[in-house]
Amino acid sequence: MAKKPYHLRHQPRKSSSTTTQAFTVIILLLFFIMILLGLGILSLPNTSRNSSRPVDLTTIIRDSEESRESYGNEDGNGDRWVEVISWEPRAFLYHNFMTNEECEHLISLAKPSMKKSKVVDVKTGGSKDSRVRTSSGTFLKRGQDEIVEEIENRISDFTFIPVENGEGLQVLHYEVGQKYEPHHDYFSDEYNVKRGGNRIATVLMYLSDVEEGGETVFPAAKGNISDVPWWNELSQCGREGLSVLPKKRDALLFWSARPDASLDPSSLHGGCPVIKGNKWSSTKWFHFNEYTA
Repeated sequence: MAKKPYHLRHQPRKSSSTTTQAFTVIILLLFFIMILLGLGILSLPNTSRNSSRPVDLTTIIRDSEESRESYGNEDGNGDRWVEVISWEPRAFLYHNFMTNEECEHLISLAKPSMKKSKVVDVKTGGSKDSRVRTSSGTFLKRGQDEIVEEIENRISDFTFIPVENGEGLQVLHYEVGQKYEPHHDYFSDEYNVKRGGNRIATVLMYLSDVEEGGETVFPAAKGNISDVPWWNELSQCGREGLSVLPKKRDALLFWSARPDASLDPSSLHGGCPVIKGNKWSSTKWFHFNEYTA
């Protein structure tokens, strides 16, 4: 019996249907995104800030005048916010980092043991008197009480450096005419790097307002130093570099080392003479490794 010829049946093409479905999904997705943009739920990223040079001080991140006027609250301590001050050196100002009560507590702890401030002797690793530093000060023990411990933990959260890498808080008092000449916080001798390695960062907390003078100045900072909004409020010393005005409760973080761990000469800094009033501050130094007192 002869076999019937075998005929291939025409198979419908599925690729066209699949493409149509995918196109429909894309259209619906785009339509949904447009609705979110219109409602303000979704926004496109703004890349204009990243396009500017990092050393251009005109790009300092600051809140608007209205928000800066309204960040105070009923207890007088204010909301906390961080401001980029410089990228060379890396410096950041944490506004209202401390409370009024914490500032007064550190001052009260320090007053009974205040002595003339000294500088590091690079030949012996000890301390010595120097005319470049004319303030008075004292050191607190790390974790001396619950309030000190709370402050130290907050500093560690701010810097992302372990508490163990930090020295104890140093409280300083500057009277009229007293100052600290420009210097680096890192060491250049073999004695002071044995306990935790060199210093990597400094947190300077302002415990009081200063009527005039007392700025923290960075003479070697890169950028147009006169572009800072507070230029007209600076003393002559403060205009000799990038400067930060001392304001009670604020904390200034600056790095003595670059991200590649090399020491940063642009971190040169000093305390301008107090012209009017008094200046109380507290310093926290951090090392590369755990610091042993």
